Amino acid sequence: MNDYSIFDIIGPIMIGPSSSHTAGACRIGYTAQNIIKLPITEVEFVLYGSFAKTYKGHGTDIALLGGFLGLKPDDERLVDAFKIAENRGLKYSFVTSEDDIDHPNTVKIIAHTNRLEKWEIIGVSIGGGKMIIRSINGIEVQYTGDYNTLVTHHRDSSGMLARIATILSESRINIAFMKLYREEKGLKAIGIIETDEDIEQQVIDELLRLNGMLYVNVIGKIYE
Repeated sequence: MNDYSIFDIIGPIMIGPSSSHTAGACRIGYTAQNIIKLPITEVEFVLYGSFAKTYKGHGTDIALLGGFLGLKPDDERLVDAFKIAENRGLKYSFVTSEDDIDHPNTVKIIAHTNRLEKWEIIGVSIGGGKMIIRSINGIEVQYTGDYNTLVTHHRDSSGMLARIATILSESRINIAFMKLYREEKGLKAIGIIETDEDIEQQVIDELLRLNGMLYVNVIGKIYE
């Protein structure tokens, strides 16, 4: 017998008609901008499957953009996402694709930063307002947003995860889950470390001093 929480039964508190197409979509956008953590000048949302077919009627476009602007699913300003983006000078667009995909509620977010960097993040809305990030810059991941999460971008080298774990342990941060994803042996890797405690800036600074560490950011848990 499966276990269900009250959240799974009644759904999330949200603005919009659909937990999958609005709340879940909003959380994908919200998580993507937290992963990038840099000022964005332009963003394109490539919609697949059901997202592509019904995004206007279900407000998926508003939800994705609003989330990307830092709004959560229950934020009343979500309905003004287009206006907010224009006021901030953020260029945005929505493109539909007929490519075959594994999940019907899938979006690829292509963002350009003020440092002329390009990011590609793929997320899926899995129902009940929940989502999974499946890819960051071409590297397959599985990020759910259930915990405070440290995301490290580093060179794939021997002992890197051990050094990361040591720094967290010395700061009394307990690791709930730790996963490593990599392009190829010896190249770029992404570590996703979910923790029970908050991660302070001094921990991030220490991690950035590690030889081979390229980029570090922290995503607070998105489900309260």
